[in-house]
Amino acid sequence: MENQDIYVGLDIGTTSIKVIVAERVQGQLNIIGVGNSRARGLSRGVIVDIDKAAEAIRQAVLQASEKASVDITDVVAGVPATMLQIERVSGMIAVGDQSKEITDTDVKAVAAAALVRNLPPEREILSLTPTEFIVDGFDDIKDPRGMIGVRLEMHGILFTVPKTVLHNTKKAIEKAGLSLRQVVVAPLAEARVALSDGEADFGTVLIDLGGGQSTAAVIHDHKLKLTTLDQEGGDYITKDISMVLNTGLTDAEKLKRDYGNADSQAAPEANQFPVAVVGQTEPVMISEHYLAEIIEARLTQIFTRLQSALAEANALDLPGGIVITGGTTALPGIVELAGDIFQRNVKRYIPDQMGMRHPAFTLALGLITYAAEMTDIDILVSSVLPTPTTSQMKAPAAAVTQVPSKPDQNAEPETEKKPSALKRFFGNFFE
Repeated sequence: MENQDIYVGLDIGTTSIKVIVAERVQGQLNIIGVGNSRARGLSRGVIVDIDKAAEAIRQAVLQASEKASVDITDVVAGVPATMLQIERVSGMIAVGDQSKEITDTDVKAVAAAALVRNLPPEREILSLTPTEFIVDGFDDIKDPRGMIGVRLEMHGILFTVPKTVLHNTKKAIEKAGLSLRQVVVAPLAEARVALSDGEADFGTVLIDLGGGQSTAAVIHDHKLKLTTLDQEGGDYITKDISMVLNTGLTDAEKLKRDYGNADSQAAPEANQFPVAVVGQTEPVMISEHYLAEIIEARLTQIFTRLQSALAEANALDLPGGIVITGGTTALPGIVELAGDIFQRNVKRYIPDQMGMRHPAFTLALGLITYAAEMTDIDILVSSVLPTPTTSQMKAPAAAVTQVPSKPDQNAEPETEKKPSALKRFFGNFFE
């Protein structure tokens, strides 16, 4: 894909693969193609069968390519926040013995200096986001190039993930015949489109309810401060419906989409529909209220666990409240249910672009927006990281300070370290 003004977002979800093709014209992104295929080879947001995942990616990309009338060769892909670790890092270099003008080379050098540390063998660097540069003691500089100085410092945020998660994503994309232009942690990409500038600045909890898992992310000062993961999502609702009503998974998914409601109080008992029950020749009539009770029970469990993890970090008092998105949030009544459980202002984000007016497309849209909005400094800093398409390249070493959120997910195995780790990262922000 020769045209650098074309961006392709690839969302490898547990239940479906979404692809969005956009063209940037005069600084504005225009959607020119959308692809969507049923996911295969994934479990709880992580690729477990590379060949099956690659074929599903290929189908979605082909569909989007035909609609956009462009050949797609490279993509911007999202990586789930599974076992994501976040650390503040800093680096410092001497620009010269005497003051001289800071160049691209100096920016790359100070970014590389921030990565000189020991990275555990099971982890890999995902991205490095610069937060500020300091030139000879003058701080809060976003772009130091062209300035005169002797000493250059950079403060940033480092994201690392398990090697297996990143490797399998890269490998599946390569097997699908594509190259990886950029890899982005999912909550950061979603925040670009789901949150307003004020929400991202003052602080908001962004919850993504996917098919295989649910993720809550704390965004403050336009930065990702914390993630917590619940290993259940919309697929578990479908399984509950299947088991309780004794019907097939395909029928259960259709019932959820056609008649489902997350708020049982809003689903009338009088409205009934037929259900094909295994072992019976005639369908059984079930009320919308009964179906809603099944759905509400599972969602209540998911929201309650997320609420507990967020409350532990004192993240629920942020001014922006809670924004929910993801495919499962298409269920009617889910905003009201979330509001009752979190006891906070809750709103749902749905993309408003033609052909994408469904919350399942939030991440794919966020990926192309994130890539299109990257500054020259972001690109320079990213260039010191391992090449995304080369899975065997050695990553710069980096020590990770855990930002725990929930045992066995974003937390250290020793759960008693959680308070001190939170304090190390956040300081007194949430206290």
